[in-house]
Amino acid sequence: MAMEEGESSGIEEDATPGELYDPLIDDHDEKWATAQRQGRKSDAILSCPACFTTLCLDCQRHEIYVTQYRAMFVRNCRVCEDEFVEESRGDRRKSQRKRKREPLSSIATPAAAAPTLRRVRCAVCSVEVGAIDSDEVYHFFNALPSYS
Repeated sequence: MAMEEGESSGIEEDATPGELYDPLIDDHDEKWATAQRQGRKSDAILSCPACFTTLCLDCQRHEIYVTQYRAMFVRNCRVCEDEFVEESRGDRRKSQRKRKREPLSSIATPAAAAPTLRRVRCAVCSVEVGAIDSDEVYHFFNALPSYS
C-alpha cells in the first residue's frame, strides 16, 4: 500500500547528528594511519577476515599470487612457535619433479632446503592469517585487503 502525499510514515527523522557522530573522524584517522606508516606507501591495509581487526598498515603485494601480501611490521598477530605451515601438494609435486632431474650431489637435506614457516594467527579471534619465515617476514594469505 503506497503512502499518500502528506501522510507520515511514523518514523521521525532527527535533524541533529548523534552523540557518536564526528564529521572530522575520517581526517583524524587518515592522519593517524599516515603517522603509523611513517610516510611509506603501502599496497593495502590488511584486516582479519573473521573479526576485521587491523593486521598490517604497511605491506607489499606478491607479484605472482596477487591475493598474498608480505610485511615486516604487523599488529594484532600472534606467532605460533610450535605450529608449522607445510607446503601445499602442488608445490611438493613440482619440487619432486625438480629433484628427479637433479644429480644426487646437488640435493640438500630436507631440513636445510625448506625454510621453516610458522603459523600466524589473529591475536583477537585466533584465525590463521598467514605465516612468518626464518627472516621474520610475515606472509599473509588469509587477510582482507583494503586499498587506500
